[in-house]
Amino acid sequence: MSCGIAIAVSLLLSDPSVALAAAQPAAVAGAPVSVASEPMFADIVTRASALKAVVDAWGPTGATGTDFEAFKARATALSALDMQAHLILKERGTDGDLKCILRGISEDIPVRIQAVESAASPEARATALSELSYLLNDNVEVITAPPQPDAQSGVETN
Repeated sequence: MSCGIAIAVSLLLSDPSVALAAAQPAAVAGAPVSVASEPMFADIVTRASALKAVVDAWGPTGATGTDFEAFKARATALSALDMQAHLILKERGTDGDLKCILRGISEDIPVRIQAVESAASPEARATALSELSYLLNDNVEVITAPPQPDAQSGVETN
């Protein structure tokens, strides 16, 4: 038995993750890879998660004054980062849903912030905060979800 085979067998038997990785299907050539591990996309996930936690901690009435203004500034920065991510994916030639979803989220964050600010009643404010929380959660999930195959071509699109 050659040394290479002996080492491979030794690794296979000693580390269960090696066997698990070997059992995974081969990657499809040309299929896009998830962007979740790229630094900018990971930053978006971190920021959106943190902002969602803030909104959820506020409860149905939300915050006012300087707390809300600080939140608004952070949300505006996240919106700009989402647009930057959209532009990067567009420049790469990515023809997938993620590119479009990030643009939509970028454009929707200021709308949701405005809805919170202009809510005329506690019920309207609670609804606006709930919608903002869902949007921030969507921002996390669209990046961390594995790419899905395109129904028409069988090629992954995120």
